[in-house]
Amino acid sequence: MEMKEQSKLAAGMLVVVSGPSGAGKGTVCRALLDQMPQMAYSISVTTRSPRLGEQDGVNYHYLSRDTFMQMIQQGELLEWAEVYGNYYGTPRAPVEEKLRQGRDVLLEIDVQGALQVKQRFPQGIFVFVVPPSLEELRRRITGRGTDTFESINYRLGFAMQEIAAAHHYDYVVVNDEVDLAAAKIQAILTAERCRPFRNENVLQSLYSG
Repeated sequence: MEMKEQSKLAAGMLVVVSGPSGAGKGTVCRALLDQMPQMAYSISVTTRSPRLGEQDGVNYHYLSRDTFMQMIQQGELLEWAEVYGNYYGTPRAPVEEKLRQGRDVLLEIDVQGALQVKQRFPQGIFVFVVPPSLEELRRRITGRGTDTFESINYRLGFAMQEIAAAHHYDYVVVNDEVDLAAAKIQAILTAERCRPFRNENVLQSLYSG
């Protein structure tokens, strides 16, 4: 069953956060989870190797390419994309289960994946995180100190392509201060809970009364 159909029964909200490399979306998402501990975080699967300090089952589920391709063939991924030569995806079952339980679910995924989710789950809330300026974007990407000159230029070029896709999202949040950016997303979610289609039960009870 497509998630579009299942969404009619889902009480939780699906929150999709994307942004270009260097926008700090990961840091913003961690701050949002601190502010909203009841929110569930969807752990993605990937074929890339763990970076220093990352843990399997915490940052990602690290899979072989063969296993990842098998998940695609069996329809076990809500979305998937190839980024910088590696594959990333969102397991479908855990997301659907948490939504049925009434929990909000946070997806931190790239633009390609977000557009796939939007086709299947248009009721989701799509947030694009951007840096305050192009200069700050360059500083953040080059400040990692782990990338080659060619890799930095590639990431900058790809980041500009991703920023051009921001109009596909419902909201744009500028990450000039992490806690403030997270608070903006929290405010967005508060407003989203007040939308009529999320309050059908209340409205129906009023109509029938």
